[in-house]
Amino acid sequence: MPVKWILHWQPNPGTTVSTQTLTEVCQCVESIHGSKDGRWKATLTYYKPMLRDPSVPTEFPRDFLGIALQEQPGKYYFIIRSHRIILEAESSIQIIMEKLQSYKSRVSLNYEGFQYQLGDFQLRIGKAAPSHSESLRGILMEVEYLPISSLEKSKRILEDFVDILRETITKKSLPGHFIPIEPNFGEYGLADRYTSQHTAIQYAAAMAHLIASGRN
Repeated sequence: MPVKWILHWQPNPGTTVSTQTLTEVCQCVESIHGSKDGRWKATLTYYKPMLRDPSVPTEFPRDFLGIALQEQPGKYYFIIRSHRIILEAESSIQIIMEKLQSYKSRVSLNYEGFQYQLGDFQLRIGKAAPSHSESLRGILMEVEYLPISSLEKSKRILEDFVDILRETITKKSLPGHFIPIEPNFGEYGLADRYTSQHTAIQYAAAMAHLIASGRN
């Protein structure tokens, strides 16, 4: 499948993310002839175990992430970041987990917004907000290069394209900039050929950054 880079919005010191910034980022993409091509959504859920006695040591993970991607509606991805493990399951696993009551959802976050077509590139720009809330927590952008599925071969092309986007945003004098999410895929045992598991790992890193920045 095509390679994707995921970038998160880093506000300038003393500023915060806003819907106005999100609107202006979309306008920047449209100014370089990006054509709107529908909506997109990804949902990340942070799970914690249901422990009868939290003081008793356990052998199973203390927490993990579950990720639902629009590109793979029949799949669900689990990531245990502390052990660098990613698992792919059928989406029905969520129903099984709910019945077993072994783990409980603590936080659920939606990334959603608009999709744009721009030559050989597909862009998705949207907000991060808790489920059942319109509160804006962050801004995220996916950049997908459609012709290539090799991380290494697409790297220079994506770098050049992201530089063009950054330059366009800088000219608009927006209060921040996009930073690529750059996890080490090798730590998870993933190869150079891009898969949806690579996408899930980038979303997990984006959520970790969002939680960390919220604590600062």
